[in-house]
Amino acid sequence: MAQGDVTLGSLEDIPADLWEECSACHQLLYSREFEAALWVCSKCGYHKRLTVEQRLATVADEGSVQELFADLPLADPLRFPEYHEKLEQARQKTGMDEAVWTGLVSIGGHRVGMGIMDLAFIGGSMGWVVGEKVTLLIERCVEERRGVVMFCASGGARMQESLVALMQMPKTCAAVGQMNQARLPYITVLTDPTYGGVTASFAFLGDVILAEKGAAMGFAGPRVIQITKMKIAPEVQTAEFQYEHGMIDLLVGREQVRDTLVDLLEWLVPHPVDRQSSGSGVSVG
Repeated sequence: MAQGDVTLGSLEDIPADLWEECSACHQLLYSREFEAALWVCSKCGYHKRLTVEQRLATVADEGSVQELFADLPLADPLRFPEYHEKLEQARQKTGMDEAVWTGLVSIGGHRVGMGIMDLAFIGGSMGWVVGEKVTLLIERCVEERRGVVMFCASGGARMQESLVALMQMPKTCAAVGQMNQARLPYITVLTDPTYGGVTASFAFLGDVILAEKGAAMGFAGPRVIQITKMKIAPEVQTAEFQYEHGMIDLLVGREQVRDTLVDLLEWLVPHPVDRQSSGSGVSVG
């Protein structure tokens, strides 16, 4: 065995929670070191998909997190078979009320609105509640003269809500338009993966669009493209390809995201609001 490599056989007598397997290269990583590296694999550079709590820990100033709009009711406009039960199960599994978390945080002392999508909640899909929370967040930030940072991760519009889900696309776009009219910064961060109606609406409307390295993105996902029998190169739906072809502005590793956001807010926010101390790291659990 090469020095530094870890095999399952060498860890039989070690508690399992000390180690985590990389989803990409399948190497075992020491959990504390993995967390210290912001859940980026030291072997292959794979960026693990984060929970809302983990994402907040990587970007928000300590003690600055205030959740908003967590009390919206479950939406089942079409009474789709077993859909309400699926929503309840997703809530129990993830501890989230829906596929997006919304609130106010400070980043480097700048108080901003933030949305964070979580793929664990029905694939990060966008239905009425997701669209409503994003819209309410933006409208509040326009009223309070704050910028907005949106972390996107989604499989697209939620099919169980059909046209109601699709209508969230123009609704969220109109809300972003209010940000533009108010001359307030709207920054999006595309994470793995970002597809469908979210890509075709508020994800790609940022004044500045960032993407984490290795993130998959596009309008139609790989399975949809397979069905249509269209032939495209697999690298087309990657952050790297989109960056090279001008669709996104900045390609960053996760360790760069917070500092990049701080710099952007310093440049774009017209006047600081509720400046706080800028210590990094926050526990929201």
